[in-house]
Amino acid sequence: MSAESLPDADAPLSALGTAAALRRGELDVRELAEVALERARSVGARVGAFAHVLEDLTRRQAEEVAAQLEDARRHGRLEELAAERPLLGVPLPIKDLSRIAGEPFEAGSLALRGTVAEVTDGVAQRLLDAGTLTVGKTSTPEFGMPCYTEPATGAPARTPWDLRRTAGGSSGGAGAAVASGIVPIAHGSDGGGSVRIPAACCGVLGLKPSRGLVSPGPYGTEGMGLVTDGILARTVADVAAGLDVIAAQLPGDATPLRAEPGGYLAGLAGPLRPLRIGVLREPLAAETVIHPAALRGVDRAVGLLHELGHELIEVPAPFTAEEWTTFMPLWTVGAATLPLAAEQEAQLLELTRWLRERGRAYSGAELALAHSGVQSLARRTGEAFAPFDVILSPALAGPPALPETLQLDRGEDDFDAQRAFTPFTSTWNMTGRAALAVPLHRERIDGVELPLGVQLGATQAGDDLLLLRLAAQLEAHDPWPLVREPVDA
Repeated sequence: MSAESLPDADAPLSALGTAAALRRGELDVRELAEVALERARSVGARVGAFAHVLEDLTRRQAEEVAAQLEDARRHGRLEELAAERPLLGVPLPIKDLSRIAGEPFEAGSLALRGTVAEVTDGVAQRLLDAGTLTVGKTSTPEFGMPCYTEPATGAPARTPWDLRRTAGGSSGGAGAAVASGIVPIAHGSDGGGSVRIPAACCGVLGLKPSRGLVSPGPYGTEGMGLVTDGILARTVADVAAGLDVIAAQLPGDATPLRAEPGGYLAGLAGPLRPLRIGVLREPLAAETVIHPAALRGVDRAVGLLHELGHELIEVPAPFTAEEWTTFMPLWTVGAATLPLAAEQEAQLLELTRWLRERGRAYSGAELALAHSGVQSLARRTGEAFAPFDVILSPALAGPPALPETLQLDRGEDDFDAQRAFTPFTSTWNMTGRAALAVPLHRERIDGVELPLGVQLGATQAGDDLLLLRLAAQLEAHDPWPLVREPVDA
């Protein structure tokens, strides 16, 4: 595959196609900004995509981009500009768990209502420096805890495929914004599937990069090593371009991982050898029934990958759902460490309160044992998957869920329902390997066509490019719909 033939590299609906059209003068960046803002206000309101639409910031950014493009044209530097800033002028919102100095930061919680950020987080700064148009802060559930996006501060995020169903979480607003065509690409973050879950619910791509590839610095820390920033987009090339922007290692990073020499977008043009792919159908995080349509999505991927020359072998789950609960103290203690005052505590949603109460109940010794337990589980998983290059599984246990089946009255019941809906994603946060949700399959369920993504999980650290090349093969052989106008079912 040559760089010129990358799927949708110049399509108007893609991020890279938008940037190319801006450089050619076929689009005006000021007009593009206004269209994106209008769609964020109108379509975005229907799908609950945005916590905050940032009109003033976006218009300032558009003026700056216009000046840069004009200067590059005048001095014959457009090709150089394309190489330096391939996403210049592209609408790319930032999730409302990341801060932009001077802009709202509420993290989906009434406890932070009215908060304005004083600093810009590192990944957000890289996206700003890339010359993107922020458009707004995308919706997230309270502090990004659940796999659905029902923020206390605004409208819930819904998949445009069926407005009764969740867009997933915690990057639900990002998934809804990309899928409904408001923007071609968006920022997300993932601590247990929070990029891949909304990608699967909304029928787009969602990449959780390898641990250590995307530094949370200079203000953030790796903590327990579960969370990383990622990218949601409609084309593989756009995901690669977004990863090129956010990948960075900073002094003091706990587990720095060098980015691909030459970049991920350029690397897509490289060859892909035949791979040995494990096919995992058994749930990992919960004892649950996988919807037949989700398994048919895996079957579709298996057939395509066979045709592409890859070897596929069925593999069992490397651990039980009971053993997965080793993960619990890390999640709950993480919630307990949120720096909230007593009056803010009373404003929290039930799930967040339950997680914090559980987290406070663990001793330091129990937390240390949980760290060791998760590492042991990750090691056992790594050993089981070592004979394979990639693990293929459903992305979720079924189609996008109805919110009332996930957000339940009791925190414990809520958490169990989430585990049953997302039994495949969190394992890759434990291992730290890259994982990518691919919107390969769709089926009519209860009278409505719904997306059923598959997950490609790397088995080796730093194999992000391998996943992207494999997804690019699938994209070329079985393309998925690029935009879904919201559907009232």
